[in-house]
Amino acid sequence: MTTPPALLIAGHGTRDEAGAEAFRDFVRELGRRHPELPVAGGFIELSPPPLGDAVAELVEQGVRRFAAVPLMLVSAGHAKGDIPAALAREKERHPGISYTYGRPLGPHPSLLSVLERRLDEALGGSSRAAQDRADVTVLLVGRGSTDPDANAEVHKAARLLWEGRGYAGVETAFVSLAAPDVPSGLDRCLKLGARRIVVLPYFLFTGILPDRVQQQTEGWAAAHPEIEVRSADVIGPETELLDLVMERYREAVEGDLRMNCDSCVYRIALPGFEDKVGLPQQPHFHPDDDGHDHGHGHHHHGGHAHAH
Repeated sequence: MTTPPALLIAGHGTRDEAGAEAFRDFVRELGRRHPELPVAGGFIELSPPPLGDAVAELVEQGVRRFAAVPLMLVSAGHAKGDIPAALAREKERHPGISYTYGRPLGPHPSLLSVLERRLDEALGGSSRAAQDRADVTVLLVGRGSTDPDANAEVHKAARLLWEGRGYAGVETAFVSLAAPDVPSGLDRCLKLGARRIVVLPYFLFTGILPDRVQQQTEGWAAAHPEIEVRSADVIGPETELLDLVMERYREAVEGDLRMNCDSCVYRIALPGFEDKVGLPQQPHFHPDDDGHDHGHGHHHHGGHAHAH
């Protein structure tokens, strides 16, 4: 039987030692859970070990094939450019190795479930939280990027988090490089009539930026004592995250790199849309299409035959 490709986890890097150690712990836990696979992980910048060391570690174990999965929620400059460039450099350094590259993690339904859990925890327990959601406005705070596509991904996560869960609304802000920043995002919630706000960091692990989100939230809350403001925790090394990395690994190995089926209501049971899973899609056209079908008839969502 052929040996499965190794798993290489590519992280962003942080100046926060606790955040870097959370990543390293996560990689170790993946290795423990999957003894059949060589597993290694490294960072693009700011913290050790660098990605090149992780590749060298795998090569020393005799690995010739691996799948690289970016441990990142959105596809920004690092996932689109820096990691592929680093992998290309490693291929030159180690002739004879080959690799496939997986896609970023979010916004996946299992991570949305973790975010929902973090909101419930911030609200003081799920039973009370479920009753109170109609009064709660969520501010989802992403890292922020100069890449508009990456920022749009955070908005997509916010919308998917809002759908079917009963919150008053889910707004979006960013901690760096993009507007609105956290105080401006909170101002927006206030203008929209928010009575209770939970600030939810869209980050995998602790670090300097999630800490900054909390500090800015506390500063704004102190200036607005009439509004109840709470801070939720980061996603963390949950089982859902470990399982999702393996899902991305399998996609990369099998070449099944779907673009947008994670959040397709015909494939995944999303809150309030459970009845749509597996429904066959009928050919249809829109009145403004001049009768041209534009291929809608080919979207057999029941078997999910279409490749986005």
